[in-house]
Amino acid sequence: MAPPRKKGKLSKSAAYYRKNKKARDKKAATDKKVNARSSQLAKRRELAKKNYDHDKKKGKAARKGKDASHTSSGIKYKKSSANRGSSSDSAGDKRARGRKNKSKGTRKAKRR
Repeated sequence: MAPPRKKGKLSKSAAYYRKNKKARDKKAATDKKVNARSSQLAKRRELAKKNYDHDKKKGKAARKGKDASHTSSGIKYKKSSANRGSSSDSAGDKRARGRKNKSKGTRKAKRR
């Protein structure tokens, strides 16, 4: 579960989709297709079972503020902020964040 946001403060993407109905409808259609995939259904089932087992063993309060993270060594619970920023857990995480270009020639010169 993500940490609560300050009231009145929207993320850039949330503000964009509120203003642009056409884009919001397109995103909703895409999300619907993605969430209907058998792989996504299996992933949600896996997480639901993990959460259920965890809650039976340690109680629901034990995972408050934490998300289930798919790591190379299995599903682990992490702070939600750490889970959003992890770049080493899986190939999907790495691809989603893009790659930093370390070559010196691509940087734009600062204007003075």
